[in-house]
Amino acid sequence: MNATARLHALGQSLWLDNITRELLNNGTLRRYYEQLSVTGLTSNPTIFDQAIRNTDAYDEAIRYKTKEGKSGDVLFFELAIEDLTRAAAVFRRTYEASEGIDGWVSLELSPLLANDTEATIQAAKRLHAQAQCPNLFIKIPGNAAGVPAIEEAIFAGIPINVTLLFSRRQYLAAADAYRRGIQRRIAAGLDPKVNSVASIFVSRWDKAVAGKVPSALNNCLGLAVSRQIYRSYREHIATEEAQTFKRTGAFSQRLLWASTSSKDPQLAETYYVEALMAPNTISTMSEKTLGALAERNRLNDVMEEDGGDAEAILTQFSQVGVDIEELATQLQLEGVQSFSKSWGKLLAVIADKSGVRPA
Repeated sequence: MNATARLHALGQSLWLDNITRELLNNGTLRRYYEQLSVTGLTSNPTIFDQAIRNTDAYDEAIRYKTKEGKSGDVLFFELAIEDLTRAAAVFRRTYEASEGIDGWVSLELSPLLANDTEATIQAAKRLHAQAQCPNLFIKIPGNAAGVPAIEEAIFAGIPINVTLLFSRRQYLAAADAYRRGIQRRIAAGLDPKVNSVASIFVSRWDKAVAGKVPSALNNCLGLAVSRQIYRSYREHIATEEAQTFKRTGAFSQRLLWASTSSKDPQLAETYYVEALMAPNTISTMSEKTLGALAERNRLNDVMEEDGGDAEAILTQFSQVGVDIEELATQLQLEGVQSFSKSWGKLLAVIADKSGVRPA
C-alpha cells in the first residue's frame, strides 16, 4: 500500500489541486483516481489560466465558441464546466458510494465579484444551474461579503466550497454561515443534504513571515494556525448541537487543507501534507506533491485532535510582533487580488486565442 492509499485508508480524502483538458484526454486523471486514491479536485482562475495558456488543448473549442458569438467570462465558464463535468464523472462512483461526502470537483466564481454579496449569490445560482452536475462545488471566498452569500447559496441548495480561509475566526464565520443556511432549509421543510467544505490555506502563512521571524519559527505558522482550526473543528463536531444537526440528515462541513505545496526549497515537498494527516478531512495537492507523496515509504503520525502545541507556537509569533488576525485579513485580501490578476490574464489569453480582445 503506497502512501496515498494509506492516507485514503486513514479516512482523509486526497484531491488534486489542478485540472487541464490534457489530464482528462490522456487518462492521467483516471490513473490518479485508480492508482493514487485521488477522489476529487479543485480549480481556480490561476489553474485555468495556466492550462489554457500553456497548451493548445482548448484552442479549437475557443475558436468554435467564438464563432457562436461567445466571449469573455461566458466563453470561459463553458470551457471550465465542460472540463469539470468530465472530471466529476471520473469521481462519480466515489460520490455515490460515499453518499455525497466525497468525489467532488470545484468551480470558482469570478474573483471580481468577491466584494459584492448579491452578485456572488446570483452568479452561484446561475453557474450551478448551468453545470447541472450533482458533485460540483461552487467556490465562494470566506471574506466579509462572501459569508452572507455562502448562507444564501446553501439555503438555495447550492453546494459550496468556501475558499480563502486563513484564521480560526474566518473559519468559524464560514462554518456558522453554512449552519445557518442548513437550518433555514430545515425550517422551510427543504432537504438538509447540501454539502460544503471549508478550505484552509496553509503555506501562504509561512511565505508571508519568511525572513521576518527568528529562524526557529520558520515554516511553523501555517501548521500552527491549521492545528488551532482543527481543534476548533473537532470540538464543534463533538457538541450536542452538532449531533442534533447531524440527526436531521445534514452533512458536516469538512475541513479542506489548501495551499499545501512547499514554498521553501529547504522543505520536503510533502511537509504540509504529512503534518495535516487527519480523518474526515480533505488534503488538496499539486501533481508534484502528489507524486512525491506516492513515493513515500512511511508517513508521520496523525494530527492531534487537541491541536498539539499550536497555541504555544502562536504565542511565540505574537511575542515577536506577528498579529495573526491582521495578517489573516491581509492574506485573504491578497488571495482575492492574486486570483483577480489571474482572472484578467485568463480572459486575455482566451481573447488572444479567439482573435477578439476583451472590451
